[in-house]
Amino acid sequence: MGINLIPLAGENYDLKLKQSIQDLLSESKKQSPDFSLFNDAFYELLQANVDPPFEAIWFYAALTFRSRNFEKGDSLDRILGAKDLFQVLSACSLSIGASKSVALLVPVVFEVQKVVKELFGSELKLKREKKAMKEVKSLVDIILGYISVCCSKIFEEESDSVSLNLISPFADLARVWVNSNDGFESLLPLVSSEVYSWLCNTREFHVTYLAGAVIMEAFLLKLCLSFHLATQPKDELEINLRSWAVGSISSIQNIYFLEILTRAALAIPLPLSSILKPEDEILFRKVLFDAVLLVEYPFFYSNAKSIKSLTLTTLVATHEAVEYFRGLGDQNRAISYTRAFSASSIPSQIIKLVTSLTGLDEKTGRRSGSSPRALLSWLLSLEKHGIRIFEDDILKSYAKLGLDISQGEQPADNLEGKVADDDLFYVDNNGEEGNTGEKDKQNEVISYAFVAAAQTMKLTGNGNRKRKGRNNARTSAASDSSSDESEVEDPVSDSDA
Repeated sequence: MGINLIPLAGENYDLKLKQSIQDLLSESKKQSPDFSLFNDAFYELLQANVDPPFEAIWFYAALTFRSRNFEKGDSLDRILGAKDLFQVLSACSLSIGASKSVALLVPVVFEVQKVVKELFGSELKLKREKKAMKEVKSLVDIILGYISVCCSKIFEEESDSVSLNLISPFADLARVWVNSNDGFESLLPLVSSEVYSWLCNTREFHVTYLAGAVIMEAFLLKLCLSFHLATQPKDELEINLRSWAVGSISSIQNIYFLEILTRAALAIPLPLSSILKPEDEILFRKVLFDAVLLVEYPFFYSNAKSIKSLTLTTLVATHEAVEYFRGLGDQNRAISYTRAFSASSIPSQIIKLVTSLTGLDEKTGRRSGSSPRALLSWLLSLEKHGIRIFEDDILKSYAKLGLDISQGEQPADNLEGKVADDDLFYVDNNGEEGNTGEKDKQNEVISYAFVAAAQTMKLTGNGNRKRKGRNNARTSAASDSSSDESEVEDPVSDSDA
């Protein structure tokens, strides 16, 4: 057999990668595929490039994982297999961009979720089950720590205009991990069908959004584990989970994760039905909506390209949350969401974006009011006149449905000017951009202030809050804080209530 003397670089590399992917996918369609035929090809593709493409690492890891048959063992074997897969992927990601490094963890989180689902359905009486659960908790913490480190580099990566486009459709990427009969969206089990469709139809699974989906899944797994294994009363647990959620979002500082998490909170039921009991959904909605709606994170405005989508998502989510909790009789929470939104920079951002798009006077937008319902009504009225405001039909459908079923809301005039409310956890950065030098300090303020506020609040049985003290989230963090920003405490182990 002749020796191939053609260097594996440039156009030759791209051709080799595409052909290898095509051949592998063709093999995967066979009744008894033999993936061992492709190990050498993808290993060569990895070795030939200092910064190998996402797909080269993805398919090499899939081949390596399959060859070790981890998926055929019990829960302990499979979580150890997931841990091994994480080590393979992280080792292969040493020289690639941060977003790609996180996005590559999709199959790891997929395997972890399967084990979590199985363990949550057992009583953890067997020694191997208890050990498996311990390994699950450890791996989820490791994944979140890895994500935190990677996310600290993503802003620099994007500012350098690093190419972050995938060359393969997600269905092709998923084919080596899941059976097509199960649906390729099953590879992202904690992503709602609406979010999955949005990613496929409008984002084409751009690496940064795929990374955001991975972060959200790891975040939700941590919350579910903390909830499932908790021994605290639910009121106390809710406070701890919420504080952890806000601290984690502040530490991770990823706008793609924040937008996907906000969209996920809109789903009914939540995309946690495989591992969450229906009766626990209300508590999780409280935690998620409080974390994404009651705090205006400084990094919210860090990416000009995403401001429109993120602000509109937050607008729709706020209106949905207000109506949801109003329906449960939790008026205090509904009012807090409305006030936090109206007091934030989001209404003015939306008005500026829309008026720049339409040529309307900003005064026209401001006269519509700054409450969620008032702004939604204004935007949908513009849509009726042929002005496209919403970038995707899924979010627009949520907006229209939310207005159709909503009851009368307090007029915006009655809410404005009353934002200094005891129930309000709010951090204002005035929508400033480019203030990256203050990020660490600002995020510390958010975490500290929210925890301080949350720890003074108790919930009555009907969801109304009793306050033991007055706190303002604009207060400064303690100057002698010794906690590392990238390390977020386990909400279950937080003994302060």
